Order: sequence, then C-alpha cells, then structure tokens
Amino acid sequence: MTARDALTKNQLCVLEKLEAASGPLSAYMLLDQLRERGFRAPLQVYRALDTLVKSGFVHRLESLNSFVACAEPHDHSHSMTAFAICDSCGQVIEMSDHDVDHRLDEWVRSTGFAAKKAVIEFRGVCAKCRADAA
Repeated sequence: MTARDALTKNQLCVLEKLEAASGPLSAYMLLDQLRERGFRAPLQVYRALDTLVKSGFVHRLESLNSFVACAEPHDHSHSMTAFAICDSCGQVIEMSDHDVDHRLDEWVRSTGFAAKKAVIEFRGVCAKCRADAA
C-alpha cells in the first residue's frame, strides 16, 4: 500500500468518507457528502477513487457499483479478494486468503486464461440480521 501521507487532499477526503461509512458508497453518494469540502464534479471523485483502488486503500464492489475502504492492511499483490455483502443491513465483510487465491489461479490458468484480478462477492444475510430475524 502507498503511504497515506502520499495521498492528495481529494484522495484523503474520499478515503476518510469511505472509512467512516457504515456501508458501501457510490461515487455520486460520495460527491453529495463531499460538496461542503469543495467537490463539484463527479470526475473529482472518480479520479480519487481510481488512485485509491490502485493503491489498495479502497475496493470496488462490482455488483453494487460502489466502493468500500479496505478493511485491514493485507497483501494486495495477490489477485483475489472476496466480499460478503448483507442484503439486509448493507454490511460488507472483506476476506482474503492466499491458499484460496492460489487454487483459483491454478484453476483459471489450466484453461489457458490469464486473469488480471478476481473479485468474488457473496450476497446474502449476515449473522446479526439472521439473529435479529429469528
């Protein structure tokens, strides 16, 4: 990961909003929340998000077209990250496992495919929401 002190003001603003969020945020939700900090155009948010994703500070949730701050420092050099997304409360749990990544990479390569990255998203109901519903 790139050091936080290397981030621009806009990148740091976007990252702080994502870290404080209780769930994933779209670029337009971020723009609305950052207007008081001088953000005026979606391009400002998208540029910041692009750098934050490339630097490993933020992940894009493909199925929701939204973003979450990286849950904890871990090795982003492998290509696989998985997320469990609660359909009830919106909680996102980030998971990363080198062994699972290695097995999936071997499987994909056996087909002759050269993957650049993989994002696995599990959709369902988290333990808290399941307990609340019981």
